[in-house]
Amino acid sequence: MITYVAVPFQIKELTNSYVAVAISGLIEILPLIIFGLYGGVLADAIDRKKLIWTTEFLSLLFTGILLVNSLLGSPSIIVIYLVSGLFAATSGLRQPAMQAALPRLVDQEDMTAAAALMSLRWQVGVIVGPTIGGIIISTFSVTVGYAADIATFVISLILLAMMRNIPPSQEAEKPSLAGLFEGIKYAFARKDLLGTYLIDLAAMFFAMPTALIPFWADQLHARWALGLLYAAGTVGSIAITLTSGWTKNVRFYGRAIMWAAIGWGAAIALAGATNYLPLVLFFLAAAGASDMISALFRSSMWNQTIPDNFRGRLAGIELLSYSLGPLAGQMRAAAMAAAFSLTFSVTAGGIICMISVALLAGFLPKFRKFDIKTDEFALKKAAEKQNSRVNPQSEDEI
Repeated sequence: MITYVAVPFQIKELTNSYVAVAISGLIEILPLIIFGLYGGVLADAIDRKKLIWTTEFLSLLFTGILLVNSLLGSPSIIVIYLVSGLFAATSGLRQPAMQAALPRLVDQEDMTAAAALMSLRWQVGVIVGPTIGGIIISTFSVTVGYAADIATFVISLILLAMMRNIPPSQEAEKPSLAGLFEGIKYAFARKDLLGTYLIDLAAMFFAMPTALIPFWADQLHARWALGLLYAAGTVGSIAITLTSGWTKNVRFYGRAIMWAAIGWGAAIALAGATNYLPLVLFFLAAAGASDMISALFRSSMWNQTIPDNFRGRLAGIELLSYSLGPLAGQMRAAAMAAAFSLTFSVTAGGIICMISVALLAGFLPKFRKFDIKTDEFALKKAAEKQNSRVNPQSEDEI
């Protein structure tokens, strides 16, 4: 997350261009699609822990390349773009395995709580990382920022090595193109799942202002607040996570996701409509809270209804749904800011987000009416997990 702040800041300092910053996100789209889908296939076929460790090690190496590049007299923009693409490919391979590991470790009834704890783990990093990164970069340099991130990767690799293995399920097949298409076919056949993908894509594409944050700090005359602007959304997210006990009483996941996505768009629009830093941070925090509600119920729906032998491939598709939107959204935000203004880009994006989410939900009744208490896939998966506890098939299941 320190590198996450350092890369756009370094590009801005080298080019002072909205579009140049957004291109780093645009470059990530193709490798994320290819390796995200293939990463899902691998996560169903090989040990998930080993896959996560390997990709984390590659991320350390890529950060090292950025560190060396930053030490040059004239750092290369091309190198930064290439490494951004490599990071996307690595993330595409890693994230499906991360997502697919959870259902193997947690009972069905605790899935929502486990998703909240996983989100808390992520949110602490997202708050601390950009905040520390912003301080390090503004006080010292991006070089020191990259060096600090390398140190955190070393810690991560040590902790991952201490995990037990998570081998593939007994029904797992060898990685193949046919297996990939089988997973895609399953995802599109489930209109409830399709709704989670499409609504999150729309919300992130139209209302994700990440590429504008370095410029937003300048517009607010608060360059020192760069890290706070990156972290504000996660402050709202962590507030929801810490109070997420109420989510166990919600059964209509589709409606919860729909209203949360609309709330995200409204909060982003309000953040763009003000030029007062405390209000901007408040509305970004509210946006993060709404996004966290959506994420909790999306994660719970996925983990409680998707069979384990499809879990990796579907996690790859999920990765695309919540990653492509923000990446493409960076280009959308930058283009609108360049054509009109930063304020117009953020505000209009939030309003369009609200409209598009409402329209999509209207056309997807199975998603909108999804009920975890009566859904056939949820009931079947719960029965299978209960049966595996009564009649364990392997040492891993025991």
